[in-house]
Amino acid sequence: MRRKSISYAKWGYIFVIPFFAVFIVFNLIPLISTFKNSFYENYLINGYQQVGPTWVGLSNYSELFSENVTLGKYFGNTFIIWLLGFIPQIFFSLLFASWFTDLRMKLKTGAYKIIFYLPNVIMAAAMGMLFFTLFSQSGPINSIYKSITGSTEPIYFFEGVWTQRGIIALINFLMWFGNTTIMLMAAINGIDPSLYESAQIDGANPTQTFWKITIPLIKPILLYVLITSLIGGLQMFDVPQIVANGGSAVDSTSMTVVVYLNKHLFSKNYGMAGALSVILFVVAAALSLLIFFLTTDRDKTKKKKKGGRK
Repeated sequence: MRRKSISYAKWGYIFVIPFFAVFIVFNLIPLISTFKNSFYENYLINGYQQVGPTWVGLSNYSELFSENVTLGKYFGNTFIIWLLGFIPQIFFSLLFASWFTDLRMKLKTGAYKIIFYLPNVIMAAAMGMLFFTLFSQSGPINSIYKSITGSTEPIYFFEGVWTQRGIIALINFLMWFGNTTIMLMAAINGIDPSLYESAQIDGANPTQTFWKITIPLIKPILLYVLITSLIGGLQMFDVPQIVANGGSAVDSTSMTVVVYLNKHLFSKNYGMAGALSVILFVVAAALSLLIFFLTTDRDKTKKKKKGGRK
């Protein structure tokens, strides 16, 4: 008698149903709705009189790219602030990850991981309010400055372009470098220790070991950190909204794209908000793909193609 084989494949499909249900309801449907709204004129006059929805095609996009709307400036603000926070973030994350995973230093990393990750638990709005208080005209930083220099005039941190951007970037750096450090530590710990032993036997110094072994082998995690950080930078909202008065302070030099998007949502201009959301989605996707292809190992790809031809 043949025994009837038991198939467990259906259980796999059953277990993934909740994920797809949540994804469709909270991600896919809103995404489709956003694309749809971007082709309609739909807004409120005086907060109560509804105009639309009326099909206008690409008019919302053309208006965003017109000379009257400085969309390019807001994208530029977003990338500048992101770079100011990301460059020190990746530098210190790599530095601390290398130190804490070095067996010769014999550091107990449990407590450090908790300390580094704590700022990530705090809400961005709370961090923004904290730094806004610290750097205000009557805040502790200006009090220390006055007591040291004897000056009666405070430093107007939020009235300077680069001081304001620097504070926003500092908050983003403090919130995320701990999370990045922990991910890089996990990546370095996954490297086979025998590779480092072989490098030491061959006479490689720590700097050569870092650039020739560590960096190439943790490249996938670095790519993940870069792409997720870039997407997070494009979505920057909480901190500029609080610290820079909704991005409008100092000639809107801290106005990010999402802060600008929020102004359309606040005014109930759903058509323009939808068009701006689509543009932001396309830019984030294009930059992510660009980073992925630029950082992909082309030598391995060529070898695979040659091997396939044989």
